Amino acid sequence: MNEIEIRAPQVSDAVRIVTPEALDFVQRLVREFGPRRKALLRHRIEVRQKIQNGARPDFQPETREVRESSWTVAAAPADLNDRRVEITGPVERKMMINALNSGARVFMADFEDALSPPWANVIAGQANCIEAVRHTLEYVSPEGKRYRLGEKLATLVVRPRGWHLEEKHVLVDSEPISASLLDFGLYFYHNARELLARGSGPYFYLPKLENHLEARLWNEVFKFAQDELRIPQGSIRATVLVETILAAFQMDEILYELRDHAAGLNAGRWDYLFSIIKNFRDDPDFILPDRSQLTMTVPFMHAYTELLVKTCHRRDAHAIGGMAAFIPSRRDPEVNETALARVREDKAREVGAGYDGAWVAHPDLVPVVDEVFRAVLGNRPHQKSRQREDVEARAEGLLDVRVLGGRVTEAGVRGNISVALQYLAAWLEGSGAVAINNLMEDAATAEISRSQLWQWIRHGVKTEEGKAITLERCRRVLSEETETLVGAGGDRERLASAGELLDGLFSAEVFPEFLTLAAYEKL
Repeated sequence: MNEIEIRAPQVSDAVRIVTPEALDFVQRLVREFGPRRKALLRHRIEVRQKIQNGARPDFQPETREVRESSWTVAAAPADLNDRRVEITGPVERKMMINALNSGARVFMADFEDALSPPWANVIAGQANCIEAVRHTLEYVSPEGKRYRLGEKLATLVVRPRGWHLEEKHVLVDSEPISASLLDFGLYFYHNARELLARGSGPYFYLPKLENHLEARLWNEVFKFAQDELRIPQGSIRATVLVETILAAFQMDEILYELRDHAAGLNAGRWDYLFSIIKNFRDDPDFILPDRSQLTMTVPFMHAYTELLVKTCHRRDAHAIGGMAAFIPSRRDPEVNETALARVREDKAREVGAGYDGAWVAHPDLVPVVDEVFRAVLGNRPHQKSRQREDVEARAEGLLDVRVLGGRVTEAGVRGNISVALQYLAAWLEGSGAVAINNLMEDAATAEISRSQLWQWIRHGVKTEEGKAITLERCRRVLSEETETLVGAGGDRERLASAGELLDGLFSAEVFPEFLTLAAYEKL
């Protein structure tokens, strides 16, 4: 094992997670697929440069035959056929138990946007997944309350980190390895056979894909991994999050590349908004208003979510809707009533559009969303028969970012700074899923916030109150929000570190591609 090296602090669960056999498996994945991963990341930069030079994404003529021909993905396994409510959360012990017991059909255990990745968190997450698969996961609170898994559990699906992320604590030939391959490799090595023996399987959510070539790479990883461990081909199922504008133009192609392992597509709407801002950041025609005004009914979001349903159902794949991030308040029934009404409205729109399920962030929302989908689905597991032939695939619709009555406000600027500051402070302390203003926020929220600030500053945008959004002004608001949070009990040193990071993100001359890359260096 002298070619693979771990440079990390000692953590208690590591001895049973990073075994020589598991590390050897991960190393084989890295050697087989690492160079192609790097080539695809270079391809991302080339595509982005073309967009910066004025090119517009479009449906690819060279893959027209894939879009126009008849084919379907593999049939869904029994425990992944009814997905009407899916709950998501980090791979943290107590939250995993609550999610698996929540009554949701699926639980997505998240190593990506809901995980702050100190080595201890990565290892603990893998250990928790091992115990969840074997139904032995338990937690005892400091007060002595015991949490155990019940009899009826949600189907476990794991989201590894995206292709762009590295794991600096594990090196092959002195270079950090792909975090995607580490997360996938350790989970698959330790759990694939056990899952199959229990009548389930190794199921995954794939984040941040930008094109079908990246999906092809995942598919080849799956085939290689199944052969290496002598697991039957086709045991893996993967749902792809469509959370980049570039992937929206290749949904058919992405499903086609994964067709023997594909389970569906998910409308990852917050990262999708970030992707719009990131890709068109230099174009004044793509300046977006306050995040609160970017609902699923604005033209470009409506077009993307409708096309996703049409694409999935034509290919016999599940279409999974967006996140209901509201966290019910234990003290304010009025807040709950208003928020739950919005959740019901949002999910009624999705099930009416043909979606087969949707995400929630809190167990209390499971019965709310289940009720909305049950009203349409009844006892049917999905509504793939709704083909949505009325939907047209048009580039103009996907790029129509007009927002009727859209405006940038003082409250929007301050809200972006406050939310990003709070999230980054928590992330640097090891928490990747953070409750802020009764919403469960993950990295996508902070990405939207900091990228909007960067864009508004660069384009000299004025708020509806008539004030120019300048770097100096954002720094002043950042200082004010820091003091407000300190006054409310926040840790000054931690907030100062987060503020320094946030300042660097919105003041950078060259737009930082992902905040997690910069933040990771500070861990």
